[in-house]
Amino acid sequence: MTDSPVALITGGGSGIGAAVARQLLDAGHRVAVTGRGEARLRGFAKELGEPEGLLTIAGNTADHGDVQAAVDTTLKAFGRLDTVVANAGVATHDTVAEGDPSGWADMVLTNVLGPALLIRASIDALRETRGRIVLVGSVAGFVHGPGNLYGATKWAVTGLAENTRRQVTEWGVGVTLVAPGRVETPFWDGYGSLPPGRLLTAEQIADSVVWAVRQPDGVDVNTVVVRPLGQPN
Repeated sequence: MTDSPVALITGGGSGIGAAVARQLLDAGHRVAVTGRGEARLRGFAKELGEPEGLLTIAGNTADHGDVQAAVDTTLKAFGRLDTVVANAGVATHDTVAEGDPSGWADMVLTNVLGPALLIRASIDALRETRGRIVLVGSVAGFVHGPGNLYGATKWAVTGLAENTRRQVTEWGVGVTLVAPGRVETPFWDGYGSLPPGRLLTAEQIADSVVWAVRQPDGVDVNTVVVRPLGQPN
């Protein structure tokens, strides 16, 4: 167990992050998950039976001190870091012309600054293990939506993935952007209902994340866009 790979996942207490954590634990990885809600993290750990290889860390992914503390805590507990998954994200579900700006700062900081802070805090450890950075983006980061500020944050994540790859690839660190289409997760709670049509499950997106993480040495999968069949945009 002490030599098994270690992953740190932001927003890991529910949805896609929790699904990735479960799959990596099943694959023999040790996993640290972060989230703002300590109760949710405790509930997730209890749901899994309090596995020895799971570490939960409460904190804000958009706060530099919290992110650095999460990386430091993971390294202290497990001794190494092989993968980081920037999964935490929020959406205000409104538009730039008609929306409420009060929630925009939190969305931009969480969705854009958060992944950048995770990269900065973890890169030294990832250079040592020749590890991988996974950024969870969105189809909204490839397809324009009318007035969609959330989509603009995901366009930023799309750019951040490639900009990061161009710097860290020479250090032996891989970068993968996983961009889901419509997924049945708590993301839709702000709408009050799920969108019409077929949806992917969090576990199906986790399949893509874990597939990228477990690529052979020397293989760098960079962009994975995953839509449910029937989603046209």
